Amino acid sequence: MTTPPPQQPIPNPYSGTPAPPNPYAGTTAQQPNPYAQPAGGPPMGQPGQPGQPGQPGQPPMGYPAAPGAVPPGAVPHDPAYAPPYAHAPAPGCRNCGAPEAANFAVRAHVGVLIMMRFHTLNGPFCRRCGRALVRIMTTKTLCQGWWSPFSLVIFTPFTLLWNLIASIKFGKLPEPTPAPGRQPLEEGPPVHARPLAYVAIVPLLWFTWVAVNIYLDASGRR
Repeated sequence: MTTPPPQQPIPNPYSGTPAPPNPYAGTTAQQPNPYAQPAGGPPMGQPGQPGQPGQPGQPPMGYPAAPGAVPPGAVPHDPAYAPPYAHAPAPGCRNCGAPEAANFAVRAHVGVLIMMRFHTLNGPFCRRCGRALVRIMTTKTLCQGWWSPFSLVIFTPFTLLWNLIASIKFGKLPEPTPAPGRQPLEEGPPVHARPLAYVAIVPLLWFTWVAVNIYLDASGRR
C-alpha cells in the first residue's frame, strides 16, 4: 500500500510568517522591455541632438530625407538651399507668340428670339491678331446679335462697346514680332467695309419705328 506524501500546512497569510518557496516554479529569463529608451538616446519627451533621427524636421532612422528638406543647421530661407525655380516667361500673344501683347478679351453675342449665346476669346493678343479678332467678332455681333429683345437693348450694345475698347487697346501696341515659325492673323478689311455688318440696319430701323410709335401714342399726337 502506497503512503501519500505528507501534506504541507497552508500558511496563514495573517500570521506574518513568510511563505515557503514554490519548488515547482522554474527560472524564467527576464524579457527585455520593448518600450525602454535605447542606451545613449535622449530622455523620453525631450528633443534629441541636432542631426539625430527623431528630431523635428529629421526623417526617422532607415527612411530617406524628403525632397527639398532643409539640411541640419541651415536657415530655412537661406538662398543657398532655395530650389532653382525658373522665372515665369513674359506673356505673349496667344496666336503668334509676339511679346508685344495686351491681355484683353474679345467678345461676340448672338441673340435669336429667346435664345442667346456669348462668345469670349481671352487674351493676350498682339496688335494684328487683336484687331483681326475684333473685326471678326464685331461683324458677327452686328449680323446676329439683334434678334432677341434683351440682345437688342442690353447685350449687343454692351458687346459692341467692349470690342471698341479692345480695338483701342490693341491699336496702341507696336507692330508685333512673332515667334519663329508663327504668323499673326491678317486684319482684313475694317468692319464698315464688310457687308454682313450692315444687317444690323434692319433691326435698328425696326426698333426705331417701334420706339417712335410708342412715343406718339403716349403723347397723344396720333
